[in-house]
Order: sequence, then structure tokens, then C-alpha cells
Amino acid sequence: MLNVTGMTSAVTGRPPVIVVGAGPVGMTAAAVLAREGLRVVVVEATTEPMPDWRASTFHAATLELLERIDITPRMHAEGLVVPRYQFRDRTDGLVAEFDLTLLADETSYPYRLQLNQQRLVRFLYDRLLAEPHVDLRFGTRVTGVSDTGGAATVSAEGPDGPETITGCFVIGADGPASTVRRSLGVPFDGHTYPERFLIVSTPVDMRTRLPGLAEVNYVSDPRQWLFILHTPEAWRVLWPVPADQPPEEATRPEVIQRQLQGVAPLPGGYPVIDHQIYNVHQRVAERFRTGRVALIGDAAHINSPVGGVGLNSGIHDAVDLTLRLTRILTEGADADAELDAFEARRRRVALEYVQADTQRNTDRLRETDPAVRRRNHDDLRAIAADPDRARAWLRRVSLLESVRRFGIGTPPIEPDTHEVRIR
Repeated sequence: MLNVTGMTSAVTGRPPVIVVGAGPVGMTAAAVLAREGLRVVVVEATTEPMPDWRASTFHAATLELLERIDITPRMHAEGLVVPRYQFRDRTDGLVAEFDLTLLADETSYPYRLQLNQQRLVRFLYDRLLAEPHVDLRFGTRVTGVSDTGGAATVSAEGPDGPETITGCFVIGADGPASTVRRSLGVPFDGHTYPERFLIVSTPVDMRTRLPGLAEVNYVSDPRQWLFILHTPEAWRVLWPVPADQPPEEATRPEVIQRQLQGVAPLPGGYPVIDHQIYNVHQRVAERFRTGRVALIGDAAHINSPVGGVGLNSGIHDAVDLTLRLTRILTEGADADAELDAFEARRRRVALEYVQADTQRNTDRLRETDPAVRRRNHDDLRAIAADPDRARAWLRRVSLLESVRRFGIGTPPIEPDTHEVRIR
């Protein structure tokens, strides 16, 4: 059992909470802890926040949680509100449109907010730089993590050489190749898709090329499905790259241009702002905590991007865990009970919602059997046409259902299926 007594002041001599990884999930964790007056050390291998364009969707439940650190006004000032999204067929066009305003009686955010994840990282970085109890250590690579019983330590290589950082807890938010997870010897079970995903950004308004297009679109096709969405900076088109096509071939400018012209012809060609190609996995860690060390975000679970829930569920992990650490460190709450509750609930959500839904979404887009494709399309049309079924669908895809069902950071009780309030 972990022995952690309460503190009369959250910023006294107790060792800090160490957050490994300064992506959007790790920085959210650090911001919640800082807001509660706790000491935090953020350790990040890169020398500055990384410009990663992959994740760009923030769902209603996530925006509710981010109110806790008062970051949502700035996100809205730079983000794009998208109340509707579409399922389409590459040959037949529109299949079904879903209207998130059906959730207006349940949330203040009945839409998707499109904002590239690096903007949230930059907002939080700027804020944490000014926090007196936050130590940002960029350019410092973690080489190992250990739980010593009374504390947790991180071994790292910084600008001045090797160092050991001691904390009261360690949060591993260091991505799918997590050094923290590997140091703990935690299996990362699941599979890797044989194809890679390529995402390309262009300033061309795709609605001018594909009339009737929404700002977020999932496009099914038995040969090459697509994901087309609008962000404040650009329109982005994602497609799968066959397993036998080398990355250097798939990303040649003329190949990218040919693919974009296949989506919608444009005389003179598409200007390309950015592109990224990456492997896609469906994996969940066997454990989300070992003693004083916990895993969140991609370090704990990674999934297909179809549905835009990976980043969101990672932020939910971060808020759930940091609310529990706050109770442990400021109120003397039972550490084992709190951390066991974090692991049980967040791992269950990862399996029952994130993994299940993203796999189902991906399978629906790439289905090759004509009869199954017709059935899938008919099901989507029927759901979208029925307000009650559409509302239930939208509660799930916006993650409101999982948050209401399991709560975020609620005190440890036996997990059940009744709805709870966000703490």
C-alpha cells in the first residue's frame, strides 16, 4: 500500500509530480496539477513544443473538462466550430449527415471544435512558463523510471548530462513508444494495421471541389477510403497507403498530387502545406499504473484516428488522474484506492469505447463486400433520420456517454454503469 499523508500546503517540500512527455495530454496533466497549486516537473526530449498536425478534433466532453483549466476561450478564439459531419461514399456521395446540435440540451458544446493539437500545446506551454511551481525541462530524454516505494525516480539525459529526478508520482504521457511503459515492463497488446495513413494539408477549400461537402467527412470506398476535414489552417485529406508501397514513394510530390486529383480534380494542381505518414495501431497497455507510476494517452492506449477520439480520451485520462493525485496530495486520500479506480475506469473506457468504436469506424469505411456496404449505409441513414437514435449515437461519439457513465476523477467506488456527474 502506498503511504501518502496529507499536506498543509500543496507547495511545501514534498517532491513534485513528474510528467514525462509535453504533448497535449502531458501538458494538460501539468496544467491541472499547477492549477491545484502542486509542484510539477515536465520532462520532454524535444527542445521545444513539437508541431504535430495529426489530431485536430475536440469533442464536447473534452471541452467541458478543459474548462477546469480555463483554456476553452482561447481554443474557441482560434478554433473552428463544426456542428455537422457527414458519412459519404466515394462513388455515391452523401450517405448520412449527423447534427451535433441535437446535444444542445446536454452540453454547452454541441459541436466538434477543430483546432490542431499543437495550438493547445502552445497555449499550455505559454501558461506553464509563468507558473512558479512548474519546471519545464525540454531537451531532456528519459532513459528509465523506477518506483522506490517511498518515491518515484526518473533517470534522464539532459543538456548537462545524466541526472536523476525524484518525484512523489510519475505520469507517463510519452506516446506510443513510451519509455515509461517500457521501463515498467508493461505489455502493449494489440495489432498494427498493415497499411500506413497519409495525411495531407492544402489551403484549397474542398467544398469548392466537392459540392455539398461538410467540414468533417468520412468517405467509404472499397479501394481507397478517405477522411476529409477542415481546420483553421487548411483542409486535410487522409488516405491509407498500401502496405507494399514504400513511404518515400507514397510521399513523392507527384504521387500526392495524383492522389488529390483523384479525390477532386483541380486545374493547376493542389498546393500542399504539410504531409505526414505514420503507422496506425490498435493497442492497450496491460496495466495503466504500477505503484507510483501511471500511464495516460498514447502511452496507455493508441487507436485508429477515424472518429477523432484518441487525443480526447488521452485528455480524459489526464484530468481523471490529476484530480485523483490532487486528492491524494492535498486531502490525504487513499493512493491505492484512487489509482486503482483510475486504472479500472480508464482502461475499461479504452477497451469498450475508444478501441471498439475506432475499429468499427475504420472497418465501415474500408468494407469491400457490396452487401455489407449497402447494409452499413442503410443503418447510418436510419440512425441519422431518427432524432432519438441520432442523439444516442452522438452522445457516444462525442464521449459524453462514457464520461457520464464512468465519471472523470470521481471518488473510488465499485465501477458500475449508472450515470455520474463530472467532478
